[in-house]
Amino acid sequence: MTAALHVVLPGGIDDPAAPSGGNTYDRRVLTGLAATGDVHEIAVAAAWPYPAEAARSVLARALVQVPRGSTVLLDGLVGCAVPELLEPLADRLRLVVLVHLPLGDETGLSPAEASGLTARERRSLRTAAAVVATSAGAARRLEALHDLPPGSVHVAAPGVDPAPLAEPSTAGDRLLCVAAVTPRKAQDVLVEALRLVADLPWTCTLVGALDRAPDFVTRVRELAAATPGRIEFAGTRTGQALARTYAEADLLVLPSLAETYGMVVTEALARGVPVLGTEVAGVPEALGTAPDGSLPGALVPPGDPQALAAELRRWLTEPALRHDRRAAALARRAGLRGWDFTTRRLSEVLHP
Repeated sequence: MTAALHVVLPGGIDDPAAPSGGNTYDRRVLTGLAATGDVHEIAVAAAWPYPAEAARSVLARALVQVPRGSTVLLDGLVGCAVPELLEPLADRLRLVVLVHLPLGDETGLSPAEASGLTARERRSLRTAAAVVATSAGAARRLEALHDLPPGSVHVAAPGVDPAPLAEPSTAGDRLLCVAAVTPRKAQDVLVEALRLVADLPWTCTLVGALDRAPDFVTRVRELAAATPGRIEFAGTRTGQALARTYAEADLLVLPSLAETYGMVVTEALARGVPVLGTEVAGVPEALGTAPDGSLPGALVPPGDPQALAAELRRWLTEPALRHDRRAAALARRAGLRGWDFTTRRLSEVLHP
């Protein structure tokens, strides 16, 4: 058994009504770590990007009570925002910060807000004994953003569970996007691209929370009205409902403007479903390649509906291309790693 680990988490990571890649990651690795040692969780009701004052007081009291010399793993959503709480503790605790997305990289922030969040995050990360990111691209981004030594940020990429193969349709016209409907996930870009291929047969299901950015959701719905009956706003789906949705998809489309990994990419590949994503941070890593070097999908620049539409048109009109990308997805599926690998990588950082 390893030494006790204290973990600071955003509140509500187990709320089924608010699924996210970060929440899933946290729970899966903590479950794995708990199998080899004591894990003490400290939940903080974070109102992004700053925990509320009452929550900050709770966190401060909890951290003071952690025994000297203990390792504390902090989810970056909380830890990166409270450097003033961490700095006085750096001499008595071994602080490890897990960053899912740099705070200042969230879309919709003013330059001043982004700059302020980045400055606070820099202080927190320089206080930490170790920093962990979820992809090599995200690690290099953090090192450049905060002037950290090259190679100093550790990587523990998300795992994926085995899943049954989806049954592709002949036309390949069942499109799927799995992401909360928010500006960073850029469903507006996807819907604009779909309007450019409205002359072709397709349907698209948007799976993801509809309450995170109401004004943005309204905008995306207005754009979708140009192709009535073809775009479904399915809301949040989890468990078997989400599994059935993947099983009925031909192509996953992830148009994100920023994405440190993109767990839905490997979730699709685990079912043999190709992916059309954007060239941002960790998405190319998640997509990977088949053993022969072929891509199990395609990548386009973020925020470019014309480029996205061009790839959608190729997918929908070229049966040979669909065949090749499905074959590559099947080959890539065989090399996907599970959550046990993620847990081991994180454990190596926590217990050097």
